[in-house]
Amino acid sequence: MDQKRISKFLSLVLRHEPGKIGITLDAQGWTDIHELILAAGRHGIHFDRKTLAEIVGTNDKQRFALSEDGTRIRANQGHSVTVDLALVPEQPPEILYHGTVGKFLKSIRTTGLHKGERHHVHLSRDLTTATKVGQRRGAPVILSIRSAAMAEAGHLFFLSDNGVWLTDTVPPEFIGFP
Repeated sequence: MDQKRISKFLSLVLRHEPGKIGITLDAQGWTDIHELILAAGRHGIHFDRKTLAEIVGTNDKQRFALSEDGTRIRANQGHSVTVDLALVPEQPPEILYHGTVGKFLKSIRTTGLHKGERHHVHLSRDLTTATKVGQRRGAPVILSIRSAAMAEAGHLFFLSDNGVWLTDTVPPEFIGFP
């Protein structure tokens, strides 16, 4: 089975639907690797620890993390299930970016960016990453976010283990539109 398919499967069960294959996530989003491999196999997705370690280590977005002892795995962010990633507020850079597509601009101009079913709005430090995110749904539109000004106004920012900046919402007055 190719690693891209396994990675998409891992995103689904570690971020959104662990019960789909009968695994559970602890309060911080971790699950046992052995249990994950067995449960995935029962659902037609076959991989071993070596393949899993390769996926974690080579994933371009570093979506997953292994525990220090190598027995557990979790998604770094993007959950729609309740988890506490123990993120600590950090001072963001002056500007962050968000990739989207044109059909959402009218709503964003009116109400800003919202986390939807996820725990946070995801922001990128660089244009390249924001462009890749926006391209997933069509022709990308890159928004610039005045993140330092937001922090000054009392909005909290967190930096995930894989370098994604997270915040609860981005009001329209802090968004630069192209």
